[in-house]
Amino acid sequence: MARLTQRLGFTRFEADEEYKLALEAYAKRRFDDAILHMDKAIERLPTKSEYFAARGFFYLEDGVKHKAQADFEQALKIYRYEMLAHYGRGVIAYDDKNWDEALAHFTDAYRANPKRPETLYYLALVYHRKGNNDGARQLMEQAQAGFEAANDRRKADTARWLKEFHKQLDVKDRPKLPLGGSNNP
Repeated sequence: MARLTQRLGFTRFEADEEYKLALEAYAKRRFDDAILHMDKAIERLPTKSEYFAARGFFYLEDGVKHKAQADFEQALKIYRYEMLAHYGRGVIAYDDKNWDEALAHFTDAYRANPKRPETLYYLALVYHRKGNNDGARQLMEQAQAGFEAANDRRKADTARWLKEFHKQLDVKDRPKLPLGGSNNP
C-alpha cells in the first residue's frame, strides 16, 4: 500500500504539507518545531534534497553546526546543485575562516540562483577577506540592490560594508609618501 500511495502522490503531498508547516514555524523562530516538521517531511520523502537543505539551514540558524553540515552534505549527495545546501556550507566555512571553501560554496550557490542577495552579500565578504575589495564592492552593490528591492533590513549592513570597501579602495589608491609624510590632505 505504501508504494501505491507514493505512486499516487499522497506521500509527496503529506511531505509538502510538513514542509509548509516547517517554514511557518521557522518564520516564527520556533526552530525545534520547524526541525520536527522537516523530520516528518524527510521521513515521507527522503529523496528530496530541498528538505535536507532546509532542515540544515534551520539547524544552522539554531547554532547546531554539526547537524547542519550533515544535512547540507546529504542534500548535495542527492542533488549537487542544491543552492541552499551550498549557501549553508559557505556560511559554515566562512564562520570557520576557511575562505577558499566558503568561496567555492558561495560561488556554487550563486550559479544555482544568481539573484539571491544573501549569497551576493557573503560572496562580497569572502572577496574582501581574500583582499579583492573592488570585487567585494561590486558584489555588495548587487546585494544592496536586492535587499532594497525586497525592503530587507539587511540593506543597512550592505551600506556599512560599502563604505568600508570604498575607504579601503581610497587608501589603496593614495600614493605612498616617504617615511614621516602624511597621506591626509
